[in-house]
Amino acid sequence: MSNFYPWQSGTAAFLALGLTAGAIAPFVTGASALAQTTRFSDVSSSYWAEDFITELAQRDIISGFPDGTFRPDAPVTRAQFAAMLRKANQSFNKANQRGATNFVDVPSRYWAYSAIQDAYKTGFLTGYPGNVFRPEQNIPREQALVSLANGLNYAANSTNVLSYYNDASSISSWARTPIAAATEERLVVNYPNVKSLNPQRNASRAEVAAFIYQALVSENQAQVVSSQYVADPTPVVQNFTIPAGTTIPVKYIREKILIAQEDEQLPLTLTVDANITTSDNKVLIPAGSEVVGTLRSTNGGAQFIAEKLVMNGKQMNIDASSEVITTTETISQGSNTGTLLKNAALGTAAAAAISAVTGDRAIATEELLIGAGSGVALSLIQRFLGRNSVDLIVIQPDTDLDLKLDNNLVISAN
Repeated sequence: MSNFYPWQSGTAAFLALGLTAGAIAPFVTGASALAQTTRFSDVSSSYWAEDFITELAQRDIISGFPDGTFRPDAPVTRAQFAAMLRKANQSFNKANQRGATNFVDVPSRYWAYSAIQDAYKTGFLTGYPGNVFRPEQNIPREQALVSLANGLNYAANSTNVLSYYNDASSISSWARTPIAAATEERLVVNYPNVKSLNPQRNASRAEVAAFIYQALVSENQAQVVSSQYVADPTPVVQNFTIPAGTTIPVKYIREKILIAQEDEQLPLTLTVDANITTSDNKVLIPAGSEVVGTLRSTNGGAQFIAEKLVMNGKQMNIDASSEVITTTETISQGSNTGTLLKNAALGTAAAAAISAVTGDRAIATEELLIGAGSGVALSLIQRFLGRNSVDLIVIQPDTDLDLKLDNNLVISAN
């Protein structure tokens, strides 16, 4: 239902004349001149800038047209922008920074003369060489943002923030520092792609409304409105839950691991073999992250129990485990140890068992051991002496040790 109020005939004629002559666009009007609607027929509740437009209309900083429209995609002239700034400054309360000036193309009887003078004196707008203002020129997006940043005395910590935009190279050199400051203050609103600034494009009425409203928010003169189009290079940390039952593929530096069936508890570090991502491809656990845990003999098999996840230089607890691996290989006297041990890692007890059965003591001292090391392996040989064979558990880590989360894993990510 429209809340647009009937226009008085004199007012409507006055505005119609102004629009025809190009002297007045009802972008900003005097508070007592007419009653303005804050709902517009061409600004639906789902329109990307609806909140910004409605809020500024309620504050009488912007207004619509006699037909009840706002024309959000129409451009904004420099004179119209000055008139908006004059109204917004009732909230900004910015004092004059310099004296008045006489622009050669803004006569004293021009409709926006006072607004342009105010915007100039408060530091929001300036002219072009030759004391020209160009009041009827459409204002580019970068110029509108620079105006607000300069007028509100915002200073950038660094222009590095401009790398957030995929078209940062299109920003004029004179505008880079003020736009960096505007970005840091969250004045920049980019629709439909929040990372595309389009600095040279003429600002639309909706975009200017969004910029000014964000400036009011920055000055603590308005409440934050939720919008996905407000440029914010500061990463926001979010918590994501990877549900129990999720599989995490892993790999190891050796092709196989041999461990004894009895009492092996071996510290082991595996590497995550593929990115773990959300449905929209946000990486939660990057490939190459490490999983620290223990490889244990259990009930005639072996299982890896994960304890810590190390990624991006940080460590967190993880509750995950592999399936129980029960594949075995029999080592007997005369076994070809060269083939057996090719690209293998040995548990401490497994190395002792192989040495005892085959008689090759070098195995317990020279092969890659996981666990207590060669000294303990040599001391364990006595346990296996006299056996003609021994069964060892054979683990193919790139397939056998893939982990399954036993409980939900909460990951904080930007």
